[in-house]
Amino acid sequence: MLSERSVQIIKSTVPVLEVHGVAITKRFYEMMFAAHPELLNIFNHANQKQGRQQTALANVVYAAAVHIENLAAILPAVKQIAHKHRSLGVKPEHYPIVGEFLLKAIKDVLGDAATDDIIGAWGEAYGMIADAFIGVEAEMYKEAHQQPGGWEDFREFRVDRKVQESDSITSFYLVPKDGGAIASFLAGQYVSVRMAIPEDQFTHIRQYSLSDAPGKPYYRITVKREDGGESHPDGRVSNYLHHQIKEGDILHLSAPAGDFYLNLEDKRPVVLLSGGVGLTPMISMLNTLAEKDSERQVTFIHATENGKVHAMKQHVDELTQARPRMSAYYCYRNPSDQDRETQAFHKEGTIHLEWLKTIIPDQNASFYFCGPVPFMQAMNQALKDWGVSDSDIHFEFFGPAASLEPAAASAAR
Repeated sequence: MLSERSVQIIKSTVPVLEVHGVAITKRFYEMMFAAHPELLNIFNHANQKQGRQQTALANVVYAAAVHIENLAAILPAVKQIAHKHRSLGVKPEHYPIVGEFLLKAIKDVLGDAATDDIIGAWGEAYGMIADAFIGVEAEMYKEAHQQPGGWEDFREFRVDRKVQESDSITSFYLVPKDGGAIASFLAGQYVSVRMAIPEDQFTHIRQYSLSDAPGKPYYRITVKREDGGESHPDGRVSNYLHHQIKEGDILHLSAPAGDFYLNLEDKRPVVLLSGGVGLTPMISMLNTLAEKDSERQVTFIHATENGKVHAMKQHVDELTQARPRMSAYYCYRNPSDQDRETQAFHKEGTIHLEWLKTIIPDQNASFYFCGPVPFMQAMNQALKDWGVSDSDIHFEFFGPAASLEPAAASAAR
């Protein structure tokens, strides 16, 4: 437990962290990578460039300060981060490095305002928080390794099949190179893929949702090719997977992880909402429900640009049309003439609450959603406006966690 004095000191820093949190975490990463460039083999370079990792860490530090007297309040965030750490290969020896440079960054950004007392209190708090992470992650490593078909760190998988799902989305069917069993997972979880791309100094690690139901002799990931523009370059890993990885090639995978997954114990209606490639965990959930729970009312709702980028539509149509308690609805923001002629979608534009009310019987259901952050903000706000309880709202961020407040309903897509 922290001393009462340290608690009061950390509480006094909350207003400072609210203003300077991102500047501190940005400086932290700069200093840490300069001293330990080998850690760039773990961290996502794109998230660093876009500032998402810095913002996510700032939010965690701020939350820790706000709840310093009751750190159990941030336990869900700790578990979510711990899942990612385990899948990335973060180990106990990394925590002292993080602590050293986090304190240095606080001092560097705040200058004389970061007194010895403040640095000391945060050093004490960091030690306690780091111990909590290390303990939680140790159990996760143990579970991942000891479960049937489990393994430590990364394992070689062969690309058995590569299937184009739309103009920009491709599925990869992955089987273990050693021919052994593979660990099961919960619908909605992900794996980390570690890649060494020729001519790149550091390896890349990306998380991809598993896009099929568990219990298969393979894992399937479904990857969107991230095409760049004026403000950002092409996605390094997604483009390499699409253009360079062939059937028969080897990928290195961590065991499945993640705290976003379908609750099969809940027998109430379930609504699966997705935007863009956010449909990948929803397809896993839909396939699982089709295999295991034919009595449950399931509504699958997908928003995308148009038919050219709409992945797995035929599969979803076949699945839902064969099951009277399942239904699927599609929302296209910019449908093509062909989309209109074939009546490929149910709504043009963006998803909003009034439309949701016409296709979902009532709000007494479990809601799961995933997609671009603006889409998730819009869905979160719509469900809250409808009176859906927080305990029935479940979501997953692709990449570092962001805020769903304030919602921007007009940005849904």
